[in-house]
Amino acid sequence: MIGEWLALLLANAAGSQQIGDAISEAFLYPVAHRLIMQCDAIYRIPGESNGADKNIEVALRAGLNIYYTLDTIPQVSA
Repeated sequence: MIGEWLALLLANAAGSQQIGDAISEAFLYPVAHRLIMQCDAIYRIPGESNGADKNIEVALRAGLNIYYTLDTIPQVSA
């Protein structure tokens, strides 16, 4: 789940006209960070992203496991 995707929908419904306006800023990272707090771990997709780096900081402060490669994610049995 990418929190910003959910946040953008909420910001749009609240009247945001573009990323970076006051409404989108009120939703974008706060929503993503609240969603992170419901997670057990984070998979950091490769590539430059200030937003993703901020999300990792939030996850680290919360003590979540951070995975940077798919092969390091533990298998879960049903």
